[in-house]
Parts: sequence; structure tokens; C-alpha cells
Amino acid sequence: MGKLDATERPRIGAQANEVKEAIQGAIEQGRSTLQTAQIEAQLVAETLDVTMPGVFHPQGRSHPITSTIDRVLDIFVGLGYTVAQGPEVELDYYNFEALNFPIDHPARDMQDTFNLPDGNLLRTHTSNVQIRYMETNEPPVRIVAPGRCYRRDTVDATHAAVFHQIEILAVDEGLTFTDLKGTLKVFLEEMFGEIEVRLRPSFFPFTEPSAEVDVRWRGRWLEVMGCGMVDPNVLKAVGYDPEVYTGFAAGFGVERFAMVLHQIDDIRRLYASDLRFLRQF
Repeated sequence: MGKLDATERPRIGAQANEVKEAIQGAIEQGRSTLQTAQIEAQLVAETLDVTMPGVFHPQGRSHPITSTIDRVLDIFVGLGYTVAQGPEVELDYYNFEALNFPIDHPARDMQDTFNLPDGNLLRTHTSNVQIRYMETNEPPVRIVAPGRCYRRDTVDATHAAVFHQIEILAVDEGLTFTDLKGTLKVFLEEMFGEIEVRLRPSFFPFTEPSAEVDVRWRGRWLEVMGCGMVDPNVLKAVGYDPEVYTGFAAGFGVERFAMVLHQIDDIRRLYASDLRFLRQF
């Protein structure tokens, strides 16, 4: 531009600006075209066909043990009970001593225990939850305690070294054995339907009096659980005044209920993970 004659510079400058604007316009148009093509390609690649059937993943179902526990908890929660849980590795105090099992008491032989090297043990029942709950809660108390338990049983068609148990506990002023019997009758009828129930005298260290509970099932009496009024020594151990409060407790094995409800002939089937068995549920 500097070598041009002064009269030519305006015309050449105008032409240069036109060329510059044309080139910039072409660049912008090219950039827009490329961006549009990129977006269209991405939309094609990521298009979701909402009418296409999804990939089928078969869903699992509740194991008979799980479904039985859920059914029991639904019943007792409906009766106003609170679900409570406790540790499976337990102190002797909570598993035995506070439940009125003295060190030399022969009732300890009823529960062949897995003792651990550190002096603790694997709980033999969920009764430990009762003591732990009462220690930190004032009456009235109404709890249902599900959990896994351990005993050195010989494994056969009706026994397992690891099993599940559910216990209930109610403590309040004026509770009687009649309240216990009525509660159990309502519960058992919810589980098994309209059914005949009877109680037989028995013995448990932590209840007095104690009883075994039978139901008339398919024409014969079937033992399903144990129960009784909470022993005054147990109430004293947690700081409750047995002159003011009374209570009742009951417990049963979940596997036994599941076997009765589903007509299972061998407890080991519940732990074998055999799909031919599990698919029935």
C-alpha cells in the first residue's frame, strides 16, 4: 500500500477490506458447518430408542429365613413392639450371668457354647439383647429381637450349629401370664391361621414360671417356642424393681417356623444354596 500512488490507495484499501471480510465470512461459515455436523453425528451416536426392550436381569427373591423373619417382625411391630438387636460376640455376663445362669448352674449345659480365646463367646440365644436393652431403657419395654445364634450342636435334619432366633420381651406394671398367653395366641394365629394353642410347664433359668408352647398342626401337637414370666433376678440385674414391674418373654427358632410353614423336611436345605430348592420360593 505504501508504494501505491496516493490516488489509488482508497480504491485498493476498499478492495482489500472486501477480500478480508469475504475470507472471514467463509471461515465462520465453515466453522458453523463443522460444528453442526459434529452435533448431528453425536446425536446419531447417542440416540436412545425408548421403544427398545431393556436388558433383562432376573431379580432375586427373599430366602425362606428372611421372609419368615420379616413376617414375624411385621406382626410384632403391628402390636407395638420395637425391633432391637445386639452383638453376636458376647460377654458371659450378658449371655448367661445377667439371665440368671450362675457359673455352676446345670442349665448352662443345655446350651453347648462356642467359647472364644479372649474369654468372650458366640451368643447362644438373642436373650442378650433383652439385658442390653433394659440396661439403657426404662419401663415400659416391648421389644422383638431377631438375630443369628451359635451352639455346638451336631448338624442333622433338625439341628444346625448356626441358626436364627427371635425373642420378645415386655416389661410393665401389672403384666401377667394371661397377657403372655394372649399375645402368643394372637401371634401364632397370624402365622398359622386359626389354630389350637396349648402351654406346658417347662424350665428356663430366666423365666419363672416357664412353659413350652405347642400348636395343633396337621392333626398333631407341635412344639414351636418357649416362654415365661421374667424371673425377678433378671429384673434386679438391670435395675428394675420386681416389686413394681413384671414382664414376660418368649423365643423360637426361625428355621423351625420356616420348615413348618413351607413343609421343609431338612434344615440343611435352608443353607445348601441349591437353586432347585430356592426357586420354589
